[in-house]
Amino acid sequence: MAALSGNAQTGAAVKADAYGLGALEVVPRLWQAGCRDFFVAHWGEAEALADLIPTSSIAVLNGITEQDVAAAMELGAAPVLNTPHQIALWKAANGGRCHVMLDSGINRLGIGPEQLSSRLIEGLNIDILLTHLASADEDVPQNAKQLARFVAMSSDISAKRRSMANSAGIALGSDYHFDLTRPGLALYGGAAHSHLRSSISQVVQPQARILQIRDVAAGEGVGYNATYTAQKETTVATLAIGYADGYFRGFSNSGSVRIDGVECPVLGRVSMDLITVDISAVPSPAEGDWCDINFELGNASRSSGVSQYELLTGLSRRAERLWL
Repeated sequence: MAALSGNAQTGAAVKADAYGLGALEVVPRLWQAGCRDFFVAHWGEAEALADLIPTSSIAVLNGITEQDVAAAMELGAAPVLNTPHQIALWKAANGGRCHVMLDSGINRLGIGPEQLSSRLIEGLNIDILLTHLASADEDVPQNAKQLARFVAMSSDISAKRRSMANSAGIALGSDYHFDLTRPGLALYGGAAHSHLRSSISQVVQPQARILQIRDVAAGEGVGYNATYTAQKETTVATLAIGYADGYFRGFSNSGSVRIDGVECPVLGRVSMDLITVDISAVPSPAEGDWCDINFELGNASRSSGVSQYELLTGLSRRAERLWL
C-alpha cells in the first residue's frame, strides 16, 4: 500500500481490533514495516495501544466529548475533531495538536461546508486535515466531486498534512493521495477496488478440525431444518467452526473448505459451533484433521452475501490467532 501511495506517507486504520485480526499483534508489525500514523475509533482503543507505540502516532476518529478531554490530553493521542462543539471543547482546554475532519460529501462525521469558517478553526494546531470518501470502491462521479470539494474547503486552512484516501481511494490515483493515505481493509487482505486485486494477498486463513465423519444415505437431510438433502450416499464431515466463530450463516449451502487440496462444499445450515461438509472426494480423511476454510475475502463475500469488512471484524476472539 505504501508503494501504491506514491509520495504520500501511508498510515493504517487499526480500529475494531485491527479489523478483527488483533490490534495488539497487528500494530507492532505495522510499526516495524514503517507505519507511523494509526487510526482508531474510540479512546479505549487508543489506550490499549499506548504501551506499543508512541501515543502521538495515534488518532481517534470519533473525536471527543466533554468527559474525554482531560484523559485525551493526558494520553497524548490526537483527537479527530468532527463538529464545531468538539472544536470548542478542544480550544477551551488549550488542547494543542489535533486533527480535523471535513465532510466533503459523505454526510457522516466532519465539518460540512456550511459550518466551515476561518473563525471556527482559528487557533487550532492542526496536524492532519482529513476527509473520507463515500464511494471510492466504485468509479462514480461522486469521487471527483468530493475531491474538488475537499481541495476547496482545505485551501485556506493551515495544516501540516492533508489526507483523503482509504484503501479504495488509493486506487483512484495520485490526485487523491495528498500527504497521507489511510488504508484499512487492504492491509488485512481485502481488495476494496477492482484495481487492487492483483496487489493484495490473503492475510487471514481460518482453519477448523474434523470432529466426526459419517455416511449419510440418499434422501436424508443434513443440519438444522434439513436445508440440504443428500441426492446420493454422501460422506459428511462435521467441523468445529460456526457463526459464533465468525463463519456466518450466509455460508450455508454456499461456502466450502479445502481438505488435502480437495474442494468440499458446505452442506446445510451453518450452526453456532459447527458446519457440515461433503468430503466424499477426499481420499483418506480422519477425525482430528485440520481443514482450510475458503476465506479469500472477495470470493467469501460473494458466496455469503456478507461484506469483506464484516467478515473480518466478525472473527470471534474464541478462534486462536497463529501468526506466521
